[in-house]
Amino acid sequence: MRIIQQSANEWKDWPRNIKLFFLANVLYQIGTGMFGVLYNLYIKELGYADSMNGTVISIQSFATALMFIPIGFLGDRGSRKKILVIGALFSGIGLMARSVLETETGMYGLAIFTGLFGSFFQVLAIPFLAENTLKSSRMRIFSFHASLVLAAQVLGGMGGGFLADFIQLFGVNQVTSLQMVLMVGGTCTLAAFIPLLFTTDSKILEEDLPGSGELSHIPTAANTHEAGFKVIAQFAAAQLLIGLGSGLVVPYLNLYFTNRFSVSLSAVGVLISLGQVMTIISMLIGPVLVNKVGAVRSVVCFQILSLPFLLLTGFTNIFSVAAIGFLFRQALMNAANPIQSSILIDRVPAHRRGIANSITQTAFMLGWATMGPVQSLLVTHYGSYWGYAITFCITGTLYVASSLLYFWMFRERKTEQNSSTIPAI
Repeated sequence: MRIIQQSANEWKDWPRNIKLFFLANVLYQIGTGMFGVLYNLYIKELGYADSMNGTVISIQSFATALMFIPIGFLGDRGSRKKILVIGALFSGIGLMARSVLETETGMYGLAIFTGLFGSFFQVLAIPFLAENTLKSSRMRIFSFHASLVLAAQVLGGMGGGFLADFIQLFGVNQVTSLQMVLMVGGTCTLAAFIPLLFTTDSKILEEDLPGSGELSHIPTAANTHEAGFKVIAQFAAAQLLIGLGSGLVVPYLNLYFTNRFSVSLSAVGVLISLGQVMTIISMLIGPVLVNKVGAVRSVVCFQILSLPFLLLTGFTNIFSVAAIGFLFRQALMNAANPIQSSILIDRVPAHRRGIANSITQTAFMLGWATMGPVQSLLVTHYGSYWGYAITFCITGTLYVASSLLYFWMFRERKTEQNSSTIPAI
């Protein structure tokens, strides 16, 4: 309650651009949240094989990754507002079209289309927030942004699952009910461009001087051209390993639960949404852990602690155990995202933030996209039990490798860790 009250009091003092962006992002994430939960179930209900889901996810991810670096460059050199407006507008149009197209060719084409424009928000959200926020407020804004994104996805995922089941009560078949809900999701995403039209390109200017920010104890690599790109390359390497691991498991969690436990659409929607709620809570705990052990150690701790729950989910045949394992894995693995964003933004100069975020996103998405066919092959060959168990094990191994690499590259010196004074939120 203290955190909610504090955030409510701060809301009125936040820049107008931040408020409008948050409103747009809520609409955008509600729509994409519905698609994230229901679209691969829609493909399955159309009678396509599970490999179709893997192919659609892979080509959409590759299309998104293809645009990350160009959008990063454009955002650093042009109007981030205009790019975000275009991204929201065409993402919504693409999702609305995907909700009614049933042909294989159409699905592939629209997966590419929405993948291209979906990259706009992913790349430019953090740089847009950074340029409209004082450095002293950045950690809190990033945490609130990450929590708001997940809350909107909860609303979209949970609402989409319930709405699909509710529509079926009136005799509507499952395919049509899914199409109707997906159309609602596409409309929400399309509406996100309206608040963005009222934002401006004005920026809050603040010198990024040592000691002026919440993560000021972290050494900056913004002093030289070479050092800046070295830091970006290091972040990209760690994100590539995370992307490879996530791409084996995360896009197929709803299929995992429906195939292994035969649960309903609404149950899947509730479970995935609860996972997002758990993540929101863990994100609020994150800065407290940063105060105690440092930013980099906090990231590593969250990732390592998620591994037992990941393996528990992959090997159990009991739905309640799998659900608990999923919830804690989801919360712990994603809790460090705002901290990682703050570390990255603090270590690169302002004129490279767009390209820095785009390169790390590209590395993650390339890993994500690469593993779609691998996951489908493993599940098809080894079956719904051992296929998923093997993929969960591979994911755990990749997460460990990423955590060790991240700690080795970015570990704070003891004196830096002891001097950190990040406020809890």
